[in-house]
Amino acid sequence: MMQDTRIRADVLVCGGTACSASGSQEVMKRLREEIAKKGLSEEINVVKTGCHGFCENGPLVIVYPEGTFYVRVKPEDVPEIVEEHLYKGRVVERLLYHEPTTGKSIPTYKEIDFYKKQKRVVLSKCGAINPEKIEEYIALGGYEALGKVLTTMTPEQVIEEVKKSGLRGRGGAGFPTGMKWQFAHGAKGDKKYIICNADEGDPGAFMDRSVLEGDPHAVLEGMAIGAYAIGADEAYMYVRAEYPLAIKRLEIAIDQAEKMGLLGNNIFGSGFNLKIHIKKGAGAFVCGEETALMASIEGRRGMPRPRPPFPANSGLWGKPTNINNVETWANVPQIILKGADWFRSMGTEKSTGTKVFALTGKINHTGLAEVPMGITMREIIFDIGGGIPNGKKFKAVQIGGPSGGCLPESMLDTPVDYDSLTKVGAMMGSGGLVVMDETTCMVDVAKFFLNFTQSESCGKCTPCREGTKRMLEILNRITSGQGTETDLVVLEDLAKTIKVSALCGLGQTAPNPVLSTLKYFRDEYEAHIKEKRCPAGACEKLAQYFITEDCKGCGLCARNCPVHAITGEPKKRHVIDQTMCIKCGTCMQNCPFKAITKK
Repeated sequence: MMQDTRIRADVLVCGGTACSASGSQEVMKRLREEIAKKGLSEEINVVKTGCHGFCENGPLVIVYPEGTFYVRVKPEDVPEIVEEHLYKGRVVERLLYHEPTTGKSIPTYKEIDFYKKQKRVVLSKCGAINPEKIEEYIALGGYEALGKVLTTMTPEQVIEEVKKSGLRGRGGAGFPTGMKWQFAHGAKGDKKYIICNADEGDPGAFMDRSVLEGDPHAVLEGMAIGAYAIGADEAYMYVRAEYPLAIKRLEIAIDQAEKMGLLGNNIFGSGFNLKIHIKKGAGAFVCGEETALMASIEGRRGMPRPRPPFPANSGLWGKPTNINNVETWANVPQIILKGADWFRSMGTEKSTGTKVFALTGKINHTGLAEVPMGITMREIIFDIGGGIPNGKKFKAVQIGGPSGGCLPESMLDTPVDYDSLTKVGAMMGSGGLVVMDETTCMVDVAKFFLNFTQSESCGKCTPCREGTKRMLEILNRITSGQGTETDLVVLEDLAKTIKVSALCGLGQTAPNPVLSTLKYFRDEYEAHIKEKRCPAGACEKLAQYFITEDCKGCGLCARNCPVHAITGEPKKRHVIDQTMCIKCGTCMQNCPFKAITKK
């Protein structure tokens, strides 16, 4: 009888960085232990996968074949899952995802709003396979595209198919991938290189990391196809050293592919050879710029150089080189396997396919989402991302990282494609998307991103090195209540000058957060300058503390104030002298009646 109640199942546990940090490794360990105790080890397979994307709700566990989706699973929940679900066939209701508004439980991930509007191409295998087993990648069609290319297509035919697909570089600039390959293919040289840019230095971005952790073979296969197309026999994966799990899984994937003859010498008996190396980046943001990246690979300081010559003609060690980022390479095998027309059926005419975004900030569902190009910002934030938490109002979204722009609520229906975003003063970037609510100060946001780009400037060109520093000084004055109206004029002039005069793309786009916030949130800058007030109450030096009518006159605030700025009689409402207040917040921390507010 007990045998009849047992069920066969695959239990998929997210082993990406986010879920691992939340304890998924211990969950996997406990699952195997509890399954063994029940004598089910022969019938139930526990699979470590890459990122499922729903990071806010990790660790995630999916039980197949029914696809039951468990969220925020803790090690202590495992015995119940094994006993009730895997042994008795009963779903553990409390561990399912519950809709925030209705509280309704949703048994499978496909029914959750976060996944409904997604179109997973690059992420199709992430969360579905064990990234450390090449057999699982092959079982889902892996390396078929490379076999097709090497046995039935010429390099010119491969390039033509990629050009026809309309694939544009997913690293930020959006340059047509096929055209880039054609330039490198046509360049003269006895040696050519392929590079994968996996540096990913934008704050809040983790798209490339998740793909490398969850489906490394897709990137390797794409690179091999690109290498064949341009005539390269050597490649480099440039991955920042802060991604140890991604590097580990890449090392495993390369080793497995070489042992199977899918990388290395005479691949598929075609005479085509490809050796892929991993280069660990030191975490310099500027090394995301392709000429600086190549300098780093060569062992030199990562600093950009003027172009031309372009990498397609003179790149790594002076040889013709093609560079694309992780997401771009991961698209290639599916384009070859399913055809350019299939890829063009998604997205818009000029921005085909899908785009992966990292959703962060003041949003209910932080995580990784892949959507068709042309979807609106509103759909991403409210339908997929679940809107703004704690009943707050949406204020802005920063898209494109430090090189992008901040868009207000009036721009929420802007289609997410390369050209539409450029028109409104933003850019696609690599896919970072930071959501802000009404408590966010837009001047402070501009300062945050400019502080990042200024500190990450390589210092080679004067506009970026000195210009961003001067801009940051102005923003510091404004947020501390010392700004003037002249500062706004100088700030805007500096931003426009840097855009047209900086040496590399990173310097040229550094002023974008400032220019976009000046365009859409100028009233906040003016409030800081004219009224010495931060409308969001976020700038500490401009904050004002007030005692409300809820004050009971206990005197705790006055006794704890370090500058004696609070006065009042016992059992009567007290008052804060704003001229003496040093904005330390001690009064608010000590008030037992929550009668002190900050504005």
